[in-house]
Amino acid sequence: MPDVKHFDPDAVLEQVEHLFWRRGPASTGMAEVVATTGLSRSSLYATFGGKQELYVKALRRYVEQRSRPVFERLSGDERGLPAVEDFFHRLILARCAGRHARWGCMVANAHAEAEGADPEVLHVLDLHQEQLRTAMRAALGAALAKGQLRAGLDLDATAELLALLAYGVNVRSRAGADAARLRAAASAALNPLRSQR
Repeated sequence: MPDVKHFDPDAVLEQVEHLFWRRGPASTGMAEVVATTGLSRSSLYATFGGKQELYVKALRRYVEQRSRPVFERLSGDERGLPAVEDFFHRLILARCAGRHARWGCMVANAHAEAEGADPEVLHVLDLHQEQLRTAMRAALGAALAKGQLRAGLDLDATAELLALLAYGVNVRSRAGADAARLRAAASAALNPLRSQR
């Protein structure tokens, strides 16, 4: 068994996360993982398991390191609708510019490839959806308390709608959608929620 102390498993997992995020698991072979990490197959298998196990670990890392902090910030933001607007502004900015532009979201990408996915992957996707919906629901609750929402709005259904909008932004940005059009779509979804007072 190789001595895994000669490399940092989390740093390697981050490299693999980027590879799967950018290319997707179906398009990524173990030869590319070996080339990207500089590790032998035996070291990778001994530390992480096979390709599928490695993909699941990378997907979980993405959710923990990238998604969860964003959801926690949204849940804890007491501004209401401005917090939701800020969420979409940051999302579109991250997806359309910068280091990871046009990569989409690793979780949204996994949704697109989920046909026949194993139960562990589906569990991560369901957990991510639940966390995103819960964060949106918390922000909408704050908006309701501040009188920012129109009367009679179903907060649970609206939280689901906004979560689906976020996934749509991720998918369309990966396909090259224009940031201004994505921002306009987000505004069009949020404007009908506002109180007319």
